[in-house]
Amino acid sequence: MLSNLNQTLVDLLGPLGPLIAVGLLGVVLILIALPTMMKKERDRFAELKAETKPQAGAGKTLRRAAGKGDKLEKYAHFLEPQKADEMSAIRLKLLRAGYPDKGAVRLFHAAKMVLGIGFLVLGLIYAMIQSATTEVSTQSMMLYTLMPGAMGYYLPQYWVNKRLEKRQTEIIQGFPDALDMMLVCVEAGQSLDQAIIRVGRESRAGYPALADEFEMVANEVKAGKERVTVLKDMSERVGVPDVASFVTTLVQSATFGTSIAEALRVYSADMRDKRVMRAEEKANMLPTKLTLGTMMFTVPPLMVILIGPSVYGISVMLGSM
Repeated sequence: MLSNLNQTLVDLLGPLGPLIAVGLLGVVLILIALPTMMKKERDRFAELKAETKPQAGAGKTLRRAAGKGDKLEKYAHFLEPQKADEMSAIRLKLLRAGYPDKGAVRLFHAAKMVLGIGFLVLGLIYAMIQSATTEVSTQSMMLYTLMPGAMGYYLPQYWVNKRLEKRQTEIIQGFPDALDMMLVCVEAGQSLDQAIIRVGRESRAGYPALADEFEMVANEVKAGKERVTVLKDMSERVGVPDVASFVTTLVQSATFGTSIAEALRVYSADMRDKRVMRAEEKANMLPTKLTLGTMMFTVPPLMVILIGPSVYGISVMLGSM
């Protein structure tokens, strides 16, 4: 059926008939979706913000400090999810990946749209060049056109996922050392807030992601926010089970009035044991991962060395007979 359709398009529109049909189909889909996208609901909060907008001279300083995401504010209706749960989920994901800016969600969706359209245009140009030089089937032409667009659309999401995984791994690796340093600071007579500030400053060189989280906690506590709320926000923002358990331990210690130093001592010892267990688990998994490489790169050369001379001798003997 696809071959008949391809031949019909070629007969009607010439050699570039399938490519023209794909382009027209894309234009039709865009025209169908455009009225829905352009339909904008009335935003009461935006109207209230416009009514209470400061004078032009008073707002110059604030406009100078606007970030890249704020420049996309007028396109927020197209670049941000309209549902609150979707907006919260993507914002939390970007926070865990290390993008705490206010306009990070807009930049994320703008990057997906720009890369998707850009790669789609590049794929379309490549398909036109291929069809002009050689005969290309309809399936190959659609693959050349749509595959780059899909890759460009999902590239920012892949980048954010990799950043999130790398950041969480860094926090997991550096958290036991941070707890040991915090325990030393608390036993030396410092308060928990001072210990958090010191740990954030000292761990900056080795674990910058963990240092950013401790620095944010220290700044929020200085701003007057309750320590329990700040620690719970840190647990939600990081998304690491070890940090969540640590926050639970500190909250329980503050609730029941037990010694913070004793709680830190017990929990830091537990974290050291967990780190050793993770290292042992990776060491035990190593022989299994090396089995495939050993079978592929060791056994074939060994078989050639052992059996090769015999096979050659048998072939010579059969040839002489």
